[in-house]
Amino acid sequence: MTDTDYMNMSAFSCGVELLDKFFHYEIKECVNHHYLSAYCAFLDSKEIVAVFTLMNDALMIVSHTEKEDFIDDMRLDTSSDIVDFFKRQSSYPAINIGHLGISVNHQRNGIGSAIIDLVADTFSNYSQAGCQFITVDALNNEKAILFYLNNQFNFQTNRDHYSPTRRMYRIL
Repeated sequence: MTDTDYMNMSAFSCGVELLDKFFHYEIKECVNHHYLSAYCAFLDSKEIVAVFTLMNDALMIVSHTEKEDFIDDMRLDTSSDIVDFFKRQSSYPAINIGHLGISVNHQRNGIGSAIIDLVADTFSNYSQAGCQFITVDALNNEKAILFYLNNQFNFQTNRDHYSPTRRMYRIL
């Protein structure tokens, strides 16, 4: 994002107060301190239609039962040596979509799904470091959860069912 993008951010609203406050007041500092990278999508009119952030992450699977379910969900169609390797790991490299907001004027037009597909395509072919998953901490409301489920995300655990956010992942 450029300085002009940050200035234009004041006119952006995704309709979620928590995200709007982050985009308006905190995003630039987070970028400056290398906590995350921030990106905008524009219309030809230079109107910001979407903002999203990316961070390095790891998918942590601690409990034996969750790990077995997780490995089964991955449907590894390879040798048992690879499956055994995955079972021995306690974390798996991922990219996190930390924030994703679509302008209230452009929601339900496929922009959010296109951004997720862009991230998936980019990091599926990323060769500088390992990356097996996209992770999100989705707001725990019906609209957000359905959006991520419809974009091939799974719940990492059910222990966060009553938390403000739900940890979800998508296999790359």
